[in-house]
Amino acid sequence: MLRNDQLADWDRENFFHPSTHLAQFARGELSNRVIKTGEGVYIEDQDGNRMLDAFAGLYCVNIGYGRSEVAEAIAEQARELAYYHAYVGHGTEASITLAKMILDRAPDNMSKVYFGLSGSDANETNIKLVWYYNNVLGRPQKKKIISRWRGYHGSGLMTGSLTGLELFHKKFDLPLEQVIHTDAPYYFRRDDLSQSEEEFVAQCAASLEALIEKEGADTIAAFIGEPVLGTGGIVPPPAGYWEAIQAVLKKHDILLIADEVVTGFGRLGSMFGSQHYGIEPDIITIAKGLTSAYAPLSGSIVSDKVWKVLEKGTDELGPIGHGWTYSAHPIGAAAGVANLQLIDKLDLVSNARDTGAYFNHQLKEVLSTSPIVGEVRGEGILAAVEFVKDKDDRVFFDASQKVGPQIAAALMERSSVIGRAMPQGDILGFAPPLCMTRSEADKIVEAAHDAVQHVAKSLV
Repeated sequence: MLRNDQLADWDRENFFHPSTHLAQFARGELSNRVIKTGEGVYIEDQDGNRMLDAFAGLYCVNIGYGRSEVAEAIAEQARELAYYHAYVGHGTEASITLAKMILDRAPDNMSKVYFGLSGSDANETNIKLVWYYNNVLGRPQKKKIISRWRGYHGSGLMTGSLTGLELFHKKFDLPLEQVIHTDAPYYFRRDDLSQSEEEFVAQCAASLEALIEKEGADTIAAFIGEPVLGTGGIVPPPAGYWEAIQAVLKKHDILLIADEVVTGFGRLGSMFGSQHYGIEPDIITIAKGLTSAYAPLSGSIVSDKVWKVLEKGTDELGPIGHGWTYSAHPIGAAAGVANLQLIDKLDLVSNARDTGAYFNHQLKEVLSTSPIVGEVRGEGILAAVEFVKDKDDRVFFDASQKVGPQIAAALMERSSVIGRAMPQGDILGFAPPLCMTRSEADKIVEAAHDAVQHVAKSLV
């Protein structure tokens, strides 16, 4: 076995890490940690350090670590048939079964599932399908996509454009011109503090309407949004938001893509965020919770309305010209089947609802009194704590102080609990596995309180 220090050297010399300050890492200013094993909500590194992963990897290990049922399903599939493609009508028992299981859980108007590997490639697929859809309908000019500032939809060319966070645009020549952005439903960061939630929602809908009128509804194909803003700050929508937005979209015949990469398969305490908030999407993006990240797999769930047009297109044009080599990969599909079976068997959707409600309540009770905590928010097993310099006047810290990263670091160093410092703000995010217990929730809350107090003292 490799010595830990040798592996660390190889890491710095050979491994290109995503979303990493490359120069600092190469110089050794950022630590590297080799994760070796995991069980439940805990992971352990190669040095034997045990950590409570209160972010489930990247919102994705929903069933928790170390579930042998999924590992065995993957191994069995690999022994029987490690790979075959899904082109020209080919399938496997796992991929066909998983597609049915997804549609059995999805909103009633959904028709088919296209499988990819990541949320990013699923959203790339979605945009291609939307463009194809409008071309088949004889509307070649109807191609622009409306996304939202602070939304996250991937890191590709189109999906990085849809993402409304500047880190994913800077020096990448993004966003592409087909993408336009509208307001984020981020009530805490509203410009006018005197606004009620109802007034703020009306403003969001009016801003969307004004953008559509400016661009021309006949040029806009779709609107994409996460039911709850994820990487942009873990922000549940204000009451009435989705009802107001959908009314505008329906008025202008604009398709709705619900990006459920984070919220799909139970995280909000409902199987899908669309069901949770009364969203009626034309396409749903899925990934993370589909396999709990035990194997890479994503999907685009297509509605009856869109599917009928896609069928018409192939009658006119021949086979649809879209596919990935690894679409519906049988190993990923087998992991998905076992994962969804476990979600049902362990009743994790109910646990996300009940334990999540407890977790969010305790976070608010314990942290809201801190002078640097501006808001504690969440839904299901999703939560965020946003830090401010002055909570009465809602004055934010200067970004150079890195208050959010400081608190995330203190959380880890002092309590071995992993939270996430979210981008574009001093925000500490939590998205533990859906199997989290109340005692584990208490541990996270206690650790967060300690970290906040520790950093707050240094800011006086």
